[in-house]
Amino acid sequence: MRKIFHDHHLMLQTQVTRFVEQEILPYYEQWEAVGVTPRSLWRKAGANGLLNCAIPAPWGHGGDFGHTAIVIEEIARANCLGIGFSVHSDMVAPYIVHLGTQEQKNRWLPRMTAGECIGALAMTEPDAGSDLKAVRTRAQRTGKHYVLNGHKTFVTNGTNADLVLVLASTAPELGARGLTLFAVERGMPGFSQGQPLRKIGQHAQDTCELFFNEVQIPYGNRIGEENEGFGYVTMALAQERLAIALRAAANLEGMMDVTCDYVKQRKAFGRHVIDFQNTRFKLATVAARTAMLRVFLDDCLDQHMQGGLDSTTAAMAKLNATELQNEMLDEMLQMFGGYGYMAEYGIGRAWTDARALSIFGGTNEIMREIIGKHI
Repeated sequence: MRKIFHDHHLMLQTQVTRFVEQEILPYYEQWEAVGVTPRSLWRKAGANGLLNCAIPAPWGHGGDFGHTAIVIEEIARANCLGIGFSVHSDMVAPYIVHLGTQEQKNRWLPRMTAGECIGALAMTEPDAGSDLKAVRTRAQRTGKHYVLNGHKTFVTNGTNADLVLVLASTAPELGARGLTLFAVERGMPGFSQGQPLRKIGQHAQDTCELFFNEVQIPYGNRIGEENEGFGYVTMALAQERLAIALRAAANLEGMMDVTCDYVKQRKAFGRHVIDFQNTRFKLATVAARTAMLRVFLDDCLDQHMQGGLDSTTAAMAKLNATELQNEMLDEMLQMFGGYGYMAEYGIGRAWTDARALSIFGGTNEIMREIIGKHI
């Protein structure tokens, strides 16, 4: 038992594990084929308490980030990295909690908790990723509203999204210091969602482009203060990067279990693959390094639950977890031989899906820059 979790966390863990087994795993390959998870899954997740776990009552379930970590980890452990609950619950909803007005919280959060309103975060553009000062999507203030024009890409949950938090420039002359967050709702005239993008991995996750053509945004849909978006995004990144690290570590742990089972039953040259010293040594390395990562991440999780996780440590968590995940999954895929390269074997999907985690939430080159500046 990990010391970071208590009985109420473990009760949720049992519930999430059952949900994954009954509501996700039997259908996951089907969702991968069509490139999107059905809206019905979100409603079921809401009914089972898997969304907005750490959002305070009366808008959410009033738990802590430990409950959030349980949901993140159990889905990743089951090798379902294409499920976009974390963006919805751990990125979009917290912006509304911390920056939203009472009216905004009442309007959106209960429906998000129920899975009736799906949230997405739109920051990246074709020519602007980690470099926020390059954002070209523009929101121009008029007498009664803002007029939004622009184009976002790589938007997780974008096809399903009912509520999208969009980062736009309201003062282009200020660069990154002139950015503002807006809530764009499905059905607003001029707002359109593209088809799911074809990706090399995480196929079940609906990722798409969003287009804004003279979209009229009411002042009541601005999130926080004008021109303060850069600061808001920066403050939220530590939690986002911790969430990515937790996904990477849990997925690595889950795939180690799968690999151990495989090498114990697979034979080569008349012997089980586990009987070869090379196999045992490789798995010993995976086990040792994964155990060390888990201790570090649980400490980061504890710091975050106490309100003390700093941006440098969060960057270390994401860097360590995602790079170890990629390295160790590659080693384990090799143990499957040709079957590791077959789509129906989970290790191949994990190997491909994991690659994006080194890019999400700021590339690992940005993580090194953050850590290097602190040094």
